[in-house]
Amino acid sequence: MALRESGEDYLESIYVLSERQGIVRSIDVAEYLGVTKASVSKAMATLESNGYVEMGKRDVHLTERGLEVARQMWERHCFFVGLLEDAGVSAEVASQEGCHMEHCLSEESFEKLRAMLNRGEATGQAAES
Repeated sequence: MALRESGEDYLESIYVLSERQGIVRSIDVAEYLGVTKASVSKAMATLESNGYVEMGKRDVHLTERGLEVARQMWERHCFFVGLLEDAGVSAEVASQEGCHMEHCLSEESFEKLRAMLNRGEATGQAAES
């Protein structure tokens, strides 16, 4: 099953939060994304049933499959935010728009664009953004 943009955002948020604080709870994801806990619960159930996350009693973990997607989204996010900031876009706008841009390109287009601009893989840690 292909993930939607919102599913990718949830996985990315779990990745970023786990890098920052280790243990990730549903409420942390809700606060990070600015959504309700009910929305997180529904999304986590879908992500778990598709093998992207594992829910514990109090926390959530990315599976290998989920970690792969989350890292890919984070790499794209860092790339586009950096590109926009280098172009003079404010950090706040770059972060918002980079989040949208990370979802709309195919892997082939992203790799070609990154190669053309001579920008390597994301070097920033998740805890930095």
